[in-house]
Amino acid sequence: MDHQKTARILVAGSGPAGLIAALGFAEAGFAVTLVGPEAGGFDGRTTALMNPALKVLERLRILDEVRSKAAPLKVMRIVDATGRLIRSPVVTFRASEIGEDEFGLNLPNSALNAALARAVAAHSGIEWRKSMVETWRLEAGHAHAVLADGSEVTASLAVAADGRLSPARAAAGISTSARSLPQAALVLNFGHRSEHAFTSTEFHTETGPFTQVPLPGNRSSLVWVVEPETAKELAALDDATLSMRVEQRMQSMLGRVSVEPGRQVYPLSGVTPRRFARNRVALVGEAAHVFPPIGAQGLNLGIRDIDDLIGIALENETDPGAVKALAAYDFRRRPDILARSSAVNLLNMSLLSDMLPAQMARSAGLGVLGGFAPLRAFFMREGLRPGSGFAALAGGLRKQVRR
Repeated sequence: MDHQKTARILVAGSGPAGLIAALGFAEAGFAVTLVGPEAGGFDGRTTALMNPALKVLERLRILDEVRSKAAPLKVMRIVDATGRLIRSPVVTFRASEIGEDEFGLNLPNSALNAALARAVAAHSGIEWRKSMVETWRLEAGHAHAVLADGSEVTASLAVAADGRLSPARAAAGISTSARSLPQAALVLNFGHRSEHAFTSTEFHTETGPFTQVPLPGNRSSLVWVVEPETAKELAALDDATLSMRVEQRMQSMLGRVSVEPGRQVYPLSGVTPRRFARNRVALVGEAAHVFPPIGAQGLNLGIRDIDDLIGIALENETDPGAVKALAAYDFRRRPDILARSSAVNLLNMSLLSDMLPAQMARSAGLGVLGGFAPLRAFFMREGLRPGSGFAALAGGLRKQVRR
């Protein structure tokens, strides 16, 4: 650990983004107060974390603890399962094509959250107040929070990791453009007869993606995006009927399916803040971006938020919440967040669209990706580390020119 910094960091929110932010800032030598209750209730969801995000978990000494409960993602496939006139070819991305063993790991949220919570509780640089922020007072020199338990916290920088409805974001006066989507996600885990070979398949359907992601053994997690009414109907089916429906939807690709207990339904929405930092508050995770679950982007993007924010805080260590530091953070995160959000939203809208031009554009895009290896490699690198696809492409072009 570096020498202790004088500035205090207040992290609001104790979900995975908040826990990772608290650990990251504490490891960087800042005094940290984390505000938020311990995770309660069942969470059967999984999170696909890509290699750069896993490197952050490794730095925080979390990765070894969760790796045994996770499954590697070695192959990712997109299958057009729409019944439309214009269908896209199957596109297969292999980690080996870009010299990686795997793209990342699919981790059960319950295992990840528990490991993060244990690490936070054991860290001497973090004070964890298991309450909620009741009121914010954001002044020129510091952020001030009054908690539900009556205690108060004053900090140089408030990290808003308090979710899609972020009270900290509202207190900072940051407006958002929000849209609820005509979709809901049914989330569950299931067993299957055939091996998944560490392959994740995203079936594109008329209502959104149906995404199978490997878990250890002959098990996978599923995110099935449908109309809200359909999600309710599917969730109400008995196990045998739902298992059959899942197997049919995935064209019996993994053989006989048996769904496990613990189905959950989540309504989908999109939220994009007008800015990512203001008035001593910096947004990370779902406070900074909410979009449909396509292409494993959510927490990966949140971890990049946190990594960039800590980097900027270290450059401004006497006052990491100063106007200059927050402007630098906003500038650094904007291109990445807007590019990811736009790409996911566009793909989602093209799935929902019955218009031929939208279907043709999607089909052409996936068709080019499927048939042209250098472009596929570019997208895989870019998906893992923004900017690295361009770097590899430029390196390849330089080699060509030298020849």
